[in-house]
Amino acid sequence: MEKLKWYKIAIFILSLLVIIQAALLLNLWRRKIPKKPLVTKGKIAIVLDDWGYNENNLDILKEIQCPMTMSILPNLPYSTDLAKKLKVMGFEVILHLPMEPVEKYKLEQNTIMTDMDETTIQNIISIALESVPTAKGVSNHMGSKATADLRTMSIVLKELEKRGLYFLDSFVASNSVCKNLTRKMRIGFASRDIFIDNQSDPEYIKGQIYKLKKRARIYGRAIGIGHDRRNTLEVLKQVIPELEREGYELVFVSGLIRRS
Repeated sequence: MEKLKWYKIAIFILSLLVIIQAALLLNLWRRKIPKKPLVTKGKIAIVLDDWGYNENNLDILKEIQCPMTMSILPNLPYSTDLAKKLKVMGFEVILHLPMEPVEKYKLEQNTIMTDMDETTIQNIISIALESVPTAKGVSNHMGSKATADLRTMSIVLKELEKRGLYFLDSFVASNSVCKNLTRKMRIGFASRDIFIDNQSDPEYIKGQIYKLKKRARIYGRAIGIGHDRRNTLEVLKQVIPELEREGYELVFVSGLIRRS
């Protein structure tokens, strides 16, 4: 009987130690999980343009675990592979469609020009989308002249409507007709608020992201456009966790589109 009594006591003590240890481990695990703010201060969509020339920055992109939208130029050596890889990595993919600018820049192959006929524009869009097969939407690459041209954009947007794609206006022309046209056609639409990396200096990029944050806080939403550049990605890797801790929600562009 005495042995049985001590046996029960030993089991009780061991059970108690296991419970205490489990409680300590649970408390430690909870401390490691960052507490999310109960109230979202605003939604932020970050778009990175000009993917397709190479895959040099995929390594650092893998370290940024949050929703972002990747805008891929068509018909480049890596366009199709990147479209597939970026989708698998969990990012939203859109086509970055080259369009005619007012300025005399060197143009991408098959840039949509305002003097092209409807069939030519339709064919360019079809070929471009074939090279970026996972695209959920389209944005304009350059295009300060094209996005201000009613006829050209009517043709472009009609093609997007057929395919159920939204349009992101990079907003490089103050007289862009895209917002009004998409409203009439009931096509998903969004517009860039801030360019975040017009300069490559990391402090400048960080400052632009803080401007984006301020706009999201005031208006509830904001869209920032950057590029497939090392400095831009390094800054995003550093700043995005800070934005999330402060209560800003990172979303895809598709989460901010409007249809009226």
